[in-house]
Amino acid sequence: MRTIFWKECIWLIDQTKLPEKEEIIACRTVKELIEAIKKLAIRGAPALEAAGAYGVALASFEKEFSSIEEMKEHLINSARLIASSRPTAVNLSVGVERVLKKALSGNSIDEVREIALREAEKVAEEDVERNKRIGKIGAKLIDDGDAILTYCNTGRLATVDWGTALGIVRSAVEEGKRVKVFACETRPLNQGSRLTCYELMKDGIDVTLITDAAVGILMRKRLVKKVFVGADRIVQDGVFNKIGTFTLAIAASYHRVPFYVAAPKSTLDLTKTEKDVVIEERGREELIYCGNRLLAPKDVKVYNPAFDFTPLSLVSAIITEDGIIYPPYNF
Repeated sequence: MRTIFWKECIWLIDQTKLPEKEEIIACRTVKELIEAIKKLAIRGAPALEAAGAYGVALASFEKEFSSIEEMKEHLINSARLIASSRPTAVNLSVGVERVLKKALSGNSIDEVREIALREAEKVAEEDVERNKRIGKIGAKLIDDGDAILTYCNTGRLATVDWGTALGIVRSAVEEGKRVKVFACETRPLNQGSRLTCYELMKDGIDVTLITDAAVGILMRKRLVKKVFVGADRIVQDGVFNKIGTFTLAIAASYHRVPFYVAAPKSTLDLTKTEKDVVIEERGREELIYCGNRLLAPKDVKVYNPAFDFTPLSLVSAIITEDGIIYPPYNF
């Protein structure tokens, strides 16, 4: 089943419920979609690209319009709101802008709706295709018997289907290679333990869960051969990804473990550098609560960035649907 799809409105797997419950929810309005994005019911850069694309299509259907001008104004306003719901991940705005540009070329209400939905479906289909290409290309970097360390979730749930970094693991296993995966829990929302372990166990792929703090000892004991992570935005001088990626890259560099980044080309934002990107900060509740249980004093000060920046000097290679990019990164 795909992570996100269209059937009269947007349907998506609610990732906040996993692994306890597999639930598909409907987003019938742009407001509901934005809420789903903000609460991380849908997350992962490629999946957000599809969500942004479908969101523009949804905006064209969510109400009746008295004129084409009114409709286009609504689409422009909705697109702005959707794109701003997660500021660090570039793919969301890529999907929004692509469908909006096409939709605004329509000359009637029905034509705009048809164009927007057709283009959104193309975005989703292309994501599956490019992930398969990333997987096939990246699988060349995995040897039979390798132990792979991964972070956060970069599989089916982070994309429309297949995955980026986990897609590479899937492709290697599909080729008959024996692969063992170590998955970091990825605090504070445990997207590694909740989502990555769920996915890999469902696929019958060998996975072992570790705490984020265990990466150093894992590498020191030579229990892992390579690190594969995803990306939310790649700029001229580095990679923005889930908070903790930078720490993982430092540990990999110290222990001479190859550190690979897997991402579609739409994640490349090469007009920008680190200083141009706003890192999203999330609510304090994510750190001080686990469910309803209090983990810290209620009034403690909290700093909760969702992403961090890893310089390209720590990245062994970037794997895209068009090939592997090695240093020096002359994009």
